Amino acid sequence: MKKILASLLCTIPFLLTAFSNPGADDLIAIQPSPQRSGDAAKGYEYLITGDILKSGVPYSYFTMINGKNETNHLNRTGKNATVDFGYNVIEREGIDVVVPTCLHCHSSTFEGKYVMGLGNTTLDFSDTKSTNFKPALNMLKMTSAKQYEIAKPFLTSAIATFPLMETEVRGVNPADKLAGILVAHRNPKTLEWSDSAMLQIPDEVVPVDVPAWWLLKKKNAMFHNALGRGDFSRFLMLSNLLTVKDTAEAREVSGHFGDVLAYVRTIQAPKYPQPVDDKLAAKGKLLFNDNCSGCHGTYGEGGSYPNFLVPIDVVQTDPMLCESFIKGKAFLDWFENSWFTEGENPAHVVASEGYVAPPLDGVWITAPYMHNGAVPTIEAMLNSKLRPKYWSRDFDKPEYDYKAVGWKYTTYTEPQKKKAYNTTLPGYGNTGHYFGDALTDAERSAVIEYLKTL
Repeated sequence: MKKILASLLCTIPFLLTAFSNPGADDLIAIQPSPQRSGDAAKGYEYLITGDILKSGVPYSYFTMINGKNETNHLNRTGKNATVDFGYNVIEREGIDVVVPTCLHCHSSTFEGKYVMGLGNTTLDFSDTKSTNFKPALNMLKMTSAKQYEIAKPFLTSAIATFPLMETEVRGVNPADKLAGILVAHRNPKTLEWSDSAMLQIPDEVVPVDVPAWWLLKKKNAMFHNALGRGDFSRFLMLSNLLTVKDTAEAREVSGHFGDVLAYVRTIQAPKYPQPVDDKLAAKGKLLFNDNCSGCHGTYGEGGSYPNFLVPIDVVQTDPMLCESFIKGKAFLDWFENSWFTEGENPAHVVASEGYVAPPLDGVWITAPYMHNGAVPTIEAMLNSKLRPKYWSRDFDKPEYDYKAVGWKYTTYTEPQKKKAYNTTLPGYGNTGHYFGDALTDAERSAVIEYLKTL
């Protein structure tokens, strides 16, 4: 009997403690939109072998510079087996061409194992200004007229975009800047390329962390700020703007993306690979369901996700991303008057002053955290005092912290230029989401243990 009473007394603090969570009146419901159906198997095949882009670098030139990849994570055959998972080898006019694909950013590895749909936080955009694609284009022009014509659309867009996409640290993604540059060079109705920008391109590069694809099946809007509404498959194919010739080509590529969306919906979050303390996780579940589920949903049998946008004055995280679209009227107008909003499956954009409270399936593997990747561990997400101001992680030999749940990192007392994350820079802030600060260390450990099970 004493052991039972002691156990109950230990549990009471977990039941009584509450986060300072936003109330229902603070949250904005995101309404669903009709989505295309498709064949998931065909969607997967298109992702790993298809011509999402019609232009790229000749295979012979690509392998001369990069060598052949020996790790065939996707178990592909032929020349596709010799390039990284973020590229496909397609044939154009009898020439093998290497093209980047969605998986370049939307899949990655964890401890040597390939994880489909995991946002790639290992990419390095911190030195794009020094990358020059012009010599490659000129060399092809001098050596092979056919290869030059095939590679020209891709290399032309790379020359226009890459120098303007430089981030302040490795591991964050400049996807929004890329989209802004591409639409500035594209006619919204015909999608034809213009060598000179037709819209003013903002100077800032807003860093984002790439969300896991397996979350999309639950969401009513795409992207951290709920910008993407309507047909998700139209947004999934946006990388086609890198090389698209015209709307006829866009329609052909779009025809595959109902299948791609169907496949993305089948992706499941990977299971936590280490043992979990079931008793501690059960206590954490009680805390989570009572205090976190209003924004992030419930999990397991009968679980549900509410699809809420949290206003920036409530969540208090770095505002630069959502503000950039509030101010970016030219981009919004371009999209709303473009080919992407036409036809049976239109997409639309809605700028919002806040961020989506995301589903947390597989949250353990999605470090670093926040919409800008500013926080290296879940432990620091739930205790803002632990968030490092200047920090870096090892990209060559990454180490995962199974206790704090996230990446092991090194802290610094002052900025390290582009060698470390600097949370004092605009867009890179680690403030906000203070809802876990009221927890004791023991309570925080319980919630973390539960999050490992999602």
